[in-house]
Order: sequence, then C-alpha cells, then structure tokens
Amino acid sequence: MKSLILVRHAKSSWEHNVIDHERPLNEKGVKDANNISTYLSANSLNIDAVFSSDSVRTKTTANIFFNNLKIDSSMLQLNHELYDFSGSNLIRVIKECDDNINTLMVFGHNHAITAFVNTFGDVYIDNVPTCGVVTIAFEINKWKDLNKGKTVSTLFPRDLK
Repeated sequence: MKSLILVRHAKSSWEHNVIDHERPLNEKGVKDANNISTYLSANSLNIDAVFSSDSVRTKTTANIFFNNLKIDSSMLQLNHELYDFSGSNLIRVIKECDDNINTLMVFGHNHAITAFVNTFGDVYIDNVPTCGVVTIAFEINKWKDLNKGKTVSTLFPRDLK
C-alpha cells in the first residue's frame, strides 16, 4: 500500500518583476499555508519522503508545512522536473520513487496536480486550489505500478473558513 499527499503551492504574488520560477508567495499564500499545515499537524502524518518543485513559491510552501508539521527539513528533495504544469514529469517522478517510501508528499503546480488527482484518484475535482491538499491511497507495492487509487481526503483553504 502506497499513499501520496499532493500539495499545490500556496497563492503567489504577481507584484514582483521576476521570472515565473522566482515568484514568491503573497500574504494570503503564507496565511493559507500556515492554516492548512497547522490543521494537518493535528493528524499523525507518517511521511517517508517529500519532493518539491524548486520554484520559490513551492519551496516556500513546503518550508511552512515543514515548520508546522515538525518534519525534518533534510527530508525535502527539490526537483526541477516538478516545475511541471502538464503532469507528465510529475507522473514519471512518482513512478520512479524508491519502493521503500510508503507515504510520499509532493509539492507542485497546477495543471499537473489537478490532472493527476483526476487521473489517479476516484473523486473528480474541478480544480485543486492553491494550497490544496489531496491524499490518494494506492493498492500497490511498487510505485512503478501506479494505477487508479482511492482519494482518501481533500483539504482546501476554503474548508477552514
């Protein structure tokens, strides 16, 4: 059994004159990331590994989660291939994951996140919002055998208002 916790980066700022990869979070994004990760901290998450896109907004979102979930920052593996919007790299990175990892958390981007949860989960989600978290369980022993799983939970910022 494998579990995947997918997190779309929190809301980013368009106020800075930087390339897309370097956009930071805005104030709402920081607040949402803190609220969602603090809410999740009440649950016992046994995460074996964490992968994140190397974009500024995604790394910042991951770091806020790490602080609130008390995850050792050495678990974070930045991967430029997760700076992916189509989803093909996301699928490949997950399928290539070490089979000793049972629970994987991935911080990424849309459209890749929404496309993934609608392809591999069993609940249709029109759009995973910024800082949205979707957990999917898979009845597999090897990540390369990734197939349709069960959407176990969703948590979106609007759920905490």
